[in-house]
Amino acid sequence: MYCAVTDKIPQFALANGLYRGDLPDYFSDLTWVEEKVCAKYCITAHVTRLFHSNDPSQPRVFHGNTCTHDMNIISTASVLPRTPTDVNGYIGVVFLGPSKAVKAEEFGAIFRVRKQKIWAFLIWLVNHNKLYSEIVLDRNCLALYPDDGSLPGVGERIIHDSESDFIARS
Repeated sequence: MYCAVTDKIPQFALANGLYRGDLPDYFSDLTWVEEKVCAKYCITAHVTRLFHSNDPSQPRVFHGNTCTHDMNIISTASVLPRTPTDVNGYIGVVFLGPSKAVKAEEFGAIFRVRKQKIWAFLIWLVNHNKLYSEIVLDRNCLALYPDDGSLPGVGERIIHDSESDFIARS
């Protein structure tokens, strides 16, 4: 098995038979949350730290970072997509600075999910990845997601930390 670009065996595909090359272009804009929704194995937790913009003309602009933390495999899915509750169990959001009411829909692309993109990716995985060949796809779980919006329930994962010392960023 070789990578067409470098003409070498990919480093982490050594004889495991799982390397399938690049994804089709249609999936090039999958968000990390959409990938998490479709993941058979959950092996990371994500903690996002966000700051409000200091620019009063852009009150809904956020900046920050997301850290992923490796975990033991604690969840192997037999039915996909994962429910929003399942996905939210692996996500934490910490807001630093003066407490302001923040709604999940204000997050924009940070926690974006698209129902059609999730379903298309799952269909593709079932047809192209042997690890997904036995996975049951459940449209009832898919119905829990918006057509295009923030991950349902992510608003409840927000922790406001207005007491910590932090450097205001512009």
